[in-house]
Amino acid sequence: MSNMTINTSIRSTSTHAAGFLGFVCFLLAAQASLGEVPPNILIKVADDMGYDDVGVYGCTDIPTPNMDAIAKKGVRFTSGYVSAPVCSPSRAGLITGRYQTRFGHELNHPLADKSSVGLPVEQKTAANWLKQAGYATGHIGKWHLGNPKLPHFSPAARGFDESVWFPGQRKLPTLTPIRNGKREKADDRCVDEAMAREADAFIQRNAVQPWFLYVAFLSPHEPLDTPAEVEARFSHISDPARRKCVTMISLLDESVGRILKALRDSGQEDRTIIVFHSDHGAPPKNGSRNTPLLGTKGSTWEGGIRVPFVMQWKGTIPGGQVVDAPVITLDLLPTALAAARIAVPEDAALDGADLLPFLTGKTQKPPHEALFWRYGPQMAVRAGDWKLTKAMNRNIHPPALATGLYHVAADAGERDDLSAKHPEKVQELQKLWNDWNNKNVEPLWSDKVPANPPNEAPVESHMPNEH
Repeated sequence: MSNMTINTSIRSTSTHAAGFLGFVCFLLAAQASLGEVPPNILIKVADDMGYDDVGVYGCTDIPTPNMDAIAKKGVRFTSGYVSAPVCSPSRAGLITGRYQTRFGHELNHPLADKSSVGLPVEQKTAANWLKQAGYATGHIGKWHLGNPKLPHFSPAARGFDESVWFPGQRKLPTLTPIRNGKREKADDRCVDEAMAREADAFIQRNAVQPWFLYVAFLSPHEPLDTPAEVEARFSHISDPARRKCVTMISLLDESVGRILKALRDSGQEDRTIIVFHSDHGAPPKNGSRNTPLLGTKGSTWEGGIRVPFVMQWKGTIPGGQVVDAPVITLDLLPTALAAARIAVPEDAALDGADLLPFLTGKTQKPPHEALFWRYGPQMAVRAGDWKLTKAMNRNIHPPALATGLYHVAADAGERDDLSAKHPEKVQELQKLWNDWNNKNVEPLWSDKVPANPPNEAPVESHMPNEH
């Protein structure tokens, strides 16, 4: 057979394969429009990104066209919250749809993913729910829900068919991913680019079966390792931390864009619920910004718990919405289960709400009458436009807890304490919080690193911790 014949055969095969994939995509889109195929669920989470680090939230020095595009095609929540102001409990709430204080996952792990503690094994995760309903399930990136080398805390044990774990924010190939428990090499420029490549591949592999993909990015968490040639684009920013943070978030946005392109190219965009949010507010030193909010990561001020939070489901959720009604990442699991038409028994005790009736205009009633937080001695409750906050004030010496009442709809920066003018509102919100707190349990662990940390599992000493 001549080379010409071989090449013609290859081209013919490729053409037929492309044509078949196109037909499959068309058929799935048609079925999705008739409500016959449950939607894919894609949740992307940034690490330590502030409220003012995304263009549609007012940021002017970071190009984020892809994050912005999700909001423009869907909805931007201006009062979008996480359930905790630090990494691990925030993720525990997200993945279970329950306040993590219900089951003791209140504080960050000591020693992070080298710890002997983690998300209690009796808690059902989003991956468990969706896998049981026939979804393919994948995790890419950060974990921080228990040492993944311990079998009962691994992503596989929590419902994920596939997992590519990146145990910290380091340049590749210094940091290598661990795929389903086995270390691999990667030559990507940075961690988030490697994660986008993995997400792209997962989406292409699962073009027919509905899937749930949890992409837990590592930017802009410290250390601020940035490719020099990309950082050079932002040489006009004089503050080194901000310059590196801007570089990392711009690369993160490009990674978000690659994942969105994979959805479009495979014909899956219209049948995918897409969510992007930060795991909590910006910390004090990584160059992120929470403007105009008060406080940072680790506090129950708005700057610790109110985050960039956007969602898209083309053809179902009307695009271009800006919603100020308070929502929380606990809502994502109930929303996904409702979209997938998965029945939820009452004893599941999910704390989140299905957002779809509100977002599609079927009801004008806000999803929540009140939202609650407990993080060690700090607390908060938001009911309607009002918020009662007890949080660490680091502007006084020595730092101490401060309590205040704020009309956060008009005063997102929590500048004007109205507790003296409205003592009845303080009592009302405190009672709401007390009633909620009565259903919580004590923390299962301290967030302090023990003097002689346990070593129940073999851990390679050069592997960096997650934070």
